[in-house]
Amino acid sequence: MDTMARIGGAAAAEAEDFDVVIVGAGIAGIGSAYHLLTQAPGRSFVVIEEKSSFGGTWFTHRYPGARSDSDLHTFGYGFKPWSGPPIATASEILSYMGEVIAENGLDRFIRYGTRVISADWCEADARWTLTIESGEGGERRIVTASFLWMCQGYYRHSAGYMPEWPGMSDFRGMIVHPQHWPDDIDLDDKRVVVIGSGATAATLIPALASRVAHVTMLQRSPGYFTVGRNRNELAETLRELEVDPAWIHEIVRRSILSEGAKRTRGILANPERAREELLKALGEHLDHETITRHFTPSYDPWRQRICFVPDGDFFKALGSGRASVVTDEIDRFVESGLLLRSGENLAADVIVTATGFSLAVLGDIAFSLDGEPLDLSASVTYRGMMFTGVPNLVWVFGYFRASWTLRADLIGDFVPRLLRRMDERGASRVRVQLRPEDEGMELGPWVDPADFNPGYLTRDMHRMPRSGSKAEWRHTQEYWLDRRDFPSIDLDDAAFSYG
Repeated sequence: MDTMARIGGAAAAEAEDFDVVIVGAGIAGIGSAYHLLTQAPGRSFVVIEEKSSFGGTWFTHRYPGARSDSDLHTFGYGFKPWSGPPIATASEILSYMGEVIAENGLDRFIRYGTRVISADWCEADARWTLTIESGEGGERRIVTASFLWMCQGYYRHSAGYMPEWPGMSDFRGMIVHPQHWPDDIDLDDKRVVVIGSGATAATLIPALASRVAHVTMLQRSPGYFTVGRNRNELAETLRELEVDPAWIHEIVRRSILSEGAKRTRGILANPERAREELLKALGEHLDHETITRHFTPSYDPWRQRICFVPDGDFFKALGSGRASVVTDEIDRFVESGLLLRSGENLAADVIVTATGFSLAVLGDIAFSLDGEPLDLSASVTYRGMMFTGVPNLVWVFGYFRASWTLRADLIGDFVPRLLRRMDERGASRVRVQLRPEDEGMELGPWVDPADFNPGYLTRDMHRMPRSGSKAEWRHTQEYWLDRRDFPSIDLDDAAFSYG
């Protein structure tokens, strides 16, 4: 059955049709719109965004001190120089994205307050049919498109990950997840406990320390931290020399990425030495007992992200006496706070559950192929952006050990090139497939847990596509390899099937 027959008469007559639909107006979606507009002019497209404004992560997270945990010289777009401090606040990032939208007239392509409910591929028509919902009344409409560019991110914006602990209903205070920070929350002179030890907790602690009675970071186990100035000396020197901002942007990006790649290779090659160096560096901010008890992880460096502390603000908060760290497990919530496994009672007026994200595979949209539900876990990924058996779709999923936007930019160059190749071949559809030489290739999880294993991935790895042992069939974490390989991807390789 073709698309129009499946939709039905009235809905089919009102359906809007586009060449490309971009889902999400966060850092990836806005960048992808720019690449499509500048590298594939003349194609009709729309950006569908569930929230009332652009920004994605930086619109969702409004907790005190919300900031990037990647430097903006590499988290910023390759086509738009960044001129602020390397670690930027959410508002600074939103301002930067707003400039990209205004400078390129992208606002006319964005539909805010619109959610994609379902997406069905029709092989006969070679088109995607999207059911979208918008408005206060939840009005549903139909949009069709030849190509889907999924830029909705990797986590569920509507609900953060919240474990269920015994006795939560007994607690007399307020329980808050950072992903849903209330505008009217009163924290003045309150006792606050932040559960978690990742980048969110390390950001919240110094932001809260000056206004609350006391803030405690409660962690089940320690993570790795590194400290540095929120300033890039190379960038500052080049600005003083009045070098062109575009040149500064490219030079500084290359410098940061080169040093980062060397550091990562060194850590992975000699994790024990890296552990010693990371812990030794903390000696400038903490005493030996505190490091041993609260800041010595059980895992090797880079199995999870290493938290960067700009200008040491997190450790300054600990040194002020207004903040502290407790390493223990929660037995249960009680009226006055938390009862820990050690028997200690941790008093609190407000408990912040900085417990992480919930993975949203392809935006939790109900995908189907000719009416049959799509099981993405049965597919194999092509370079972490396309999936066997799924036509005319590309997904932006960034790096774990480098800035998300780096990969979004690479894919932003790839998609227009793929669309042009489809035109040249007179093809209305393209899908990836395992080649004869890939027969018998060993398949594994999307990401090897022995290599990288944050909770948001390990909890939902079973929902993700499989990966292969060859570079084409993996989501590599090597930006420099991808930067070399992506522009030279052979679009006539047998991995691509056109029709």
